[in-house]
Amino acid sequence: MDNKKRTAIQLVATLIQNANFKGFFTGKISEAPTKSVCVPGLNCYSCPGAIGACPIGSLQSSLSGLHIRIPYYVVGLLIFFGVILGRLICGFLCPFGFLQDLIYMIPIFKKQRVRTFRGDGILRYLKYFILVICVLLIPSLVRFTPFFCKYICPSGTVSGILLAIADHKILAALGGQFIWKASVLGIILVMSIFIARPFCRYICPLGAFYGLFNKISIVRLKVNEETCTHCGACARCCPMAVDPSKNPDSAECIRCGKCVHECNGSLHLGFVKGDKK
Repeated sequence: MDNKKRTAIQLVATLIQNANFKGFFTGKISEAPTKSVCVPGLNCYSCPGAIGACPIGSLQSSLSGLHIRIPYYVVGLLIFFGVILGRLICGFLCPFGFLQDLIYMIPIFKKQRVRTFRGDGILRYLKYFILVICVLLIPSLVRFTPFFCKYICPSGTVSGILLAIADHKILAALGGQFIWKASVLGIILVMSIFIARPFCRYICPLGAFYGLFNKISIVRLKVNEETCTHCGACARCCPMAVDPSKNPDSAECIRCGKCVHECNGSLHLGFVKGDKK
């Protein structure tokens, strides 16, 4: 799939998940019944446009309450999304992933862009640490501490900024914690100019979870070994620095389809039955 079509899909997905357009002007968070339903990507519940709940936020809310509740609904929904789509959700349906892609498209810094670097592989394990420690363990041990949402999540910071723009009372109430989170957001956005999807690569716990399903998801990459010449075209265009011809089921692959577009016809992205090759 070419970049224009994917960008259009990402835009539509972002607009659908944030269809409460009046919230951007009133600064009021929607309380519609749909807010009890989790969306597949990272889209903060507190975004003034959000019509659904973030699965990571919902997960932490259940774990960090007065009494620990096992969030069967959230976990089941995440597994369902993972089994069907895997990290295709990251490539097509995540609003914050879309924001990073838009920033990376800025052409002025094209010559300074970095595909990979020493330590890149090790840093990619950070998102699994964040998933286990910051999303699951700390909220379970410390009451009322949704650690990832409170101290890390850049999507929540974007939501806070949008609310503050619409409601000056919120702007006046922002303090040190917001400054910290705004700094985290700023670092991620600056990195997004030079590195494709740095948040998805190194930090996102949702991407870490979905990546676990890339080998078994119904939607996968398929390599035709009979026609593949291993020319390297797919690896050179991959924003996540993966070689799809050698490892189409990589947990790092966001299923964006760029490799399929650049390939000579040996790669296919879609519903796969049986063995991948």
